Amino acid sequence: MRQKAADALPGSSWSPLEVNPNLPPERADIVIVGGGVVGWSIAYWLKQKERAQEAVKVIVVEKDPTYSQASTVLSAGGIRQQFSLPENIHLSLASADFMRNINHHLGVVNEDPVDLQFNQSGYLFLANEEVAHIMEENYSTQRGAGAKVSLLSSTQLKEKFPWINTDGVALASYGLENEGWFDPWILLNAFRRKAISMGVIQCCGEVTGFKHTLNMMTNADGEQVHFQRIKSVKVQMPNSLEYQPVECAIVVNAAGAFSGKLIDMLGIGSGPKDTFAGIPLPVEPRKRYVYVVHCPDGPGLDTPFLIDYSGVYFRREGLGGNYIAGASPEELEEPDTSNLEVDHQFFEDKVWPNLARRVPAFEKLKVTSAWAGFYDYNTFDQNGIIGIHPLINNMYFATGFSGHGLQHSPAVGRAVAELIVDGNFKTLDLSGLGFKRILDQEPILERNIV
Repeated sequence: MRQKAADALPGSSWSPLEVNPNLPPERADIVIVGGGVVGWSIAYWLKQKERAQEAVKVIVVEKDPTYSQASTVLSAGGIRQQFSLPENIHLSLASADFMRNINHHLGVVNEDPVDLQFNQSGYLFLANEEVAHIMEENYSTQRGAGAKVSLLSSTQLKEKFPWINTDGVALASYGLENEGWFDPWILLNAFRRKAISMGVIQCCGEVTGFKHTLNMMTNADGEQVHFQRIKSVKVQMPNSLEYQPVECAIVVNAAGAFSGKLIDMLGIGSGPKDTFAGIPLPVEPRKRYVYVVHCPDGPGLDTPFLIDYSGVYFRREGLGGNYIAGASPEELEEPDTSNLEVDHQFFEDKVWPNLARRVPAFEKLKVTSAWAGFYDYNTFDQNGIIGIHPLINNMYFATGFSGHGLQHSPAVGRAVAELIVDGNFKTLDLSGLGFKRILDQEPILERNIV
C-alpha cells in the first residue's frame, strides 16, 4: 500500500501514510508465531541451514515483548534424560550437548560469551513399591538410548544423600551427567541475540488472523476434505489499532500454551466430529506454581533436582539455603488459567507436607516468593507435536511439550528447520511426534511428566 502511494507521487518523498518503524515487513519467507525459546531456536536453525546469506527472510512475532508471562522464563529451568520415550531421551541428549557447546553455536562476535549457569547436579526420581517396576523399565529404555543413569536401592540412597527420609522409597533413579538446571532467560536471550545477528527480524505484535486459500478434495471414503494454504498473517501492533498483513510462504506455530487459539482462527477443530477438520489441536494452558523457600539447614551443594513419587519436586536455587519447589495439581484441581495469580494455600496443603516428609529439614522453612507460569499442555498424550498439519499445507507445529519444551528447545528447533529446509528429519527421527498420531487417536504416553 505504501509503495502504491509512492508510485502515485513520483519525485516526492511525501507520503500520506506515516510509517510505523515497528511494523513488520509486508513480505517474508517464514513467519514464526511465538518468540519463546522454541520459536527463537527454530529461527536460529533456519538461518544456520540457509544455503546463502540472507536467502531466507524469517520473522519472529511475539506478543509479550517483556516476557512477563512467557512460559520460558517462568519455568524451573531443568533438563533431564530420565524420560520413558526414546524420542524425549534423544531430544534431551542432543540439547544437553548443544548447551555444553553453547558458545560454539550461539556466540556472537564482539559480544560477551554465553554462560547458562548450567548446574549439572542431576535429577533424582524416587519410586515406591507400586511404581518401582515402571522405573526399572524406564531405566532400561534410558540406558539403551545412551543416557547415563543409575538405580539406587533405599539403602544406597540414604548413604549418598543422608538428608533424605527414605520411608516408602523402594527405588531411586539418579542422572549421572547432562542433567540439572540452568537459567532459562539466558538461553532465550542467547538464541534471540544470535538469530538477530544472522538477520532474523523481531516483531512485537500479536497474530490475530490469517488470509488463506481453500481447496477441496474427495478421499477414498467419499468424504470431502478441505485443505488450506496460508497466504498472509495479520499482525496486530501492541496498544494500537494498527496492523500489518505479512505475506509469507510458511508459518510456524510455536505459540506455546496459546497455540490452540492460533489454529482455531483457521477453523480447525470446528468441523464434524468424525472428520479430520473436527479434531482440534489438543494443546491448552495449564497453570503451574513455583515457590521459592528459604531453609538455612536444608540440603547442601550436592542437592539434585529431586522428584518425589508424591509429585512434589524441589531443587537448590543459588546458595544460602534457597530452594524452589512445586507440584502439579490433580486433574480435577487444575487452577484457573485466566491469570497468573499464585495460590499459596496449595503450597500449605499439597507441597509443604510432602516436602517435609521427604526432607525433615524442610519442616522449618519460609516461603520468600512465588510465581506461576503456563505449560503448553498436550491433553492427548503430554508429548510435543512436531511437524506439519495435514489440513494446512504450510503450517508447521512445535508445541504441546507439557513442561519440557525449554529443555528440548535446541534439538526441536533443529528438527523443525530440517523439516522446512530439507523436507524431512535428518538428525533425529521425530516422526512419531507428528500430528498423525492425533488423527489416528493413538497416543504415545510419556510416563515421566513432572
